[in-house]
Amino acid sequence: MAEAGPAGREVIYCGVCTLPPEYCEYGGTVKKCQEWLEKTHPALYQRLWSPEAIEAATASLSLAAQERAAKDAAKKAAKAEAAEQKQAEKRAKSVVTIKRIERNKRKFVTAITGLEAFGLDLKKVPSPRQWPLCVAKDFGKKFATGSSVTKTPSGGEEIVVQGDVSGEIEEFLLEKYKEIPEDHIELVEDKKKKAAAG
Repeated sequence: MAEAGPAGREVIYCGVCTLPPEYCEYGGTVKKCQEWLEKTHPALYQRLWSPEAIEAATASLSLAAQERAAKDAAKKAAKAEAAEQKQAEKRAKSVVTIKRIERNKRKFVTAITGLEAFGLDLKKVPSPRQWPLCVAKDFGKKFATGSSVTKTPSGGEEIVVQGDVSGEIEEFLLEKYKEIPEDHIELVEDKKKKAAAG
């Protein structure tokens, strides 16, 4: 008779901050985490964030400590809201530029800048669940060509894709990355200046 091994434990991770819900309060998006948890796991939400659960957790604290905790929570919420508003303003001003650059006679590369403002990770893959956020790899796979992330002189990052695929990249971005509005994408053509014949 075969022995049964220890039972596996199912751990729920927050869909907003990717931490277990018990630790969401230490992230910067507590309100959004609470909304997500209430919608997807109501029983767990009741266990962690119901007024009774909060009262039970703070009952052992002294009155001064409770006031401090409430003040700290309010400060954290205000800070998170301000950061979120700043990020939203930055996104509203940001533009994704798709530039077609001529290298030699009929050789082109396509450079894409401004994606990081929309929360897209250009090359790093933090965890398997966030795999779709690796844009450079997506371009390489989609267009069956080389793509790389390089630093720009201004300090930002750009993705350089081999070949003239500027139109296709625009369509691909709009299709796959819904967080980028269509009016925030700009197509630019950069031709090498020819030496004057003389």
